[in-house]
Amino acid sequence: MTIAIARSLAAAALLFLTATPAFAQQAKSQLRPIAAQMYTLRNVASLEQQLKIVHDAGIRAVETVGTQDVSAKTLKQLLDKYSIKAISTHAQLANLRSDLDGVVAFNKAIGNTTLVVPYLPQQERPTDAAGWTALGKELGKISKKVRAKGMTLAYHNHDFEIVDFGGKTGLELMFEGAGPQLQAELDLAWIARAGHDPAALLGKFRGRVFAVHAKDNAPPGQAKDEDGFAALGQGVLDWNKILPAAARAGVRWYIIEHDQPRDPAAVISTGAAYLNQHLPAGAGR
Repeated sequence: MTIAIARSLAAAALLFLTATPAFAQQAKSQLRPIAAQMYTLRNVASLEQQLKIVHDAGIRAVETVGTQDVSAKTLKQLLDKYSIKAISTHAQLANLRSDLDGVVAFNKAIGNTTLVVPYLPQQERPTDAAGWTALGKELGKISKKVRAKGMTLAYHNHDFEIVDFGGKTGLELMFEGAGPQLQAELDLAWIARAGHDPAALLGKFRGRVFAVHAKDNAPPGQAKDEDGFAALGQGVLDWNKILPAAARAGVRWYIIEHDQPRDPAAVISTGAAYLNQHLPAGAGR
């Protein structure tokens, strides 16, 4: 076989591969600001299997949960094996208060620079406007410490923060108290469950939304075994309105999540396909 013929065959093979839907989908996904929340995959047998599911969906970024119950070295090796980057982690406020240096060191070791407060236990939730403002001030102080270490602090909402206190929600009061360094990770399904319009709330946080949790709510009364959540694009949220609003708000990452998935792998792949198809051009990062 001559060199010219060999080169022609190689070029033809490459053209065939890149023309296939699977290859095109994966290549497109790698260019999009799409990540997977590892909490979605917590019931999959092993961490390596979880990361393989993310990789096979064409996603190359994840948001971790704490240490994922492994050492930083092991986690970094697995992330590298599947060509996945850790873009953020859910770090409990109690751990940030008691061992900020340890949390920062672990995440720097895996290449992550964003820490996200994911949830407040019942006893730590403010009950009035002053309480939310005070919590915001504390988060602002932690955020300054985190920034001095070369990292960013963000806060992830549920529904209990989105309660009105004289025309402003607890979430808004908290962010006002914290100052501009604290970033937002807005969970769109929980915003809707609190009775608010996700697109409108995105507008209020324009310029400080690190990421959104891209997940959906099932129609009322459905998917009870999945806590009423649905795969992205298969529920009741108006994504034709939400995604442009997210782009206008400067959202950097769209993180696929489902709190109680019946089929975690399907949720990840369905979410990736939906975002690849519907994200506005130039969205994110």
